[in-house]
Amino acid sequence: MGFSLKQIIVLLMLILAYPVSAAQLTIELDHNRTTWQTADLLQHPAAQVVQIVDDVSYKRNMTYRAVPMAALLPGLVAQNHVQAVALDGFAAELAVAPLLAQSGAQAWLAVEDPAHPWPPLAAGKPSAGPFYLVWTQPQASGISPEQWPFQVSKIRQLKTVAERFPVLLPDPALAVDDPVNLGFALFQKNCLACHRLNGAGDAQVGPDLNVPYSPTEYFGGDFLKRYIRDPQSLRHWPQAKMPAFATSVLPDADLDLLVGYLKHMAARKTDAAL
Repeated sequence: MGFSLKQIIVLLMLILAYPVSAAQLTIELDHNRTTWQTADLLQHPAAQVVQIVDDVSYKRNMTYRAVPMAALLPGLVAQNHVQAVALDGFAAELAVAPLLAQSGAQAWLAVEDPAHPWPPLAAGKPSAGPFYLVWTQPQASGISPEQWPFQVSKIRQLKTVAERFPVLLPDPALAVDDPVNLGFALFQKNCLACHRLNGAGDAQVGPDLNVPYSPTEYFGGDFLKRYIRDPQSLRHWPQAKMPAFATSVLPDADLDLLVGYLKHMAARKTDAAL
């Protein structure tokens, strides 16, 4: 038996009105493992309402119920390193120092309330929930868009990128302040959340940036820089995920350093990755 138009409309209204399901977040530290439920985080003693100006994901001002990240990382110190893993495989590598900061840019874990779900990120897409790492005053510490992981499901303490993935390292003969090493730091901050290189990394979103070929080997002239600045201007397709890196996020000098690292690594492909 078919449904009347009125019944279909009522059914759709019920579906749209149905609240977002509660979720859980796992935080794995070397000394303990905690699983937080949505309700527990919303009622956390340190939770408060925060105003985010020009939210990276929503491109507008947003208001969230959020918990300071420092309150969720007990026992960690500035030298530690964590990774925020999203539901889609995005894996943000995060130095702990900015997450613990009490001044300048401050990190918060925004928690989506099932009774008041956040809007979708775009038509046909889900929201940034259930958990979203947001920042107040991000410009004070040069926080990049890759440090705003959304749909987070797990946060885990790990060794640094260099310790876990030595095949990402530039030539050890280079000085610490060599431009290639500076480019490596930018690669970790801006690229490793989505991409691997030489087969190394935890991300599952974008392609490997060195094998079988580095983009510096097949993008001629300044096209690689143009692609990083605005991917859709060179390769346009509806499901593209790579964000544009504006000069406010990645200044021209930093972009040169990043490309310099990729060029350097094109000559350091590993046998295991080929």
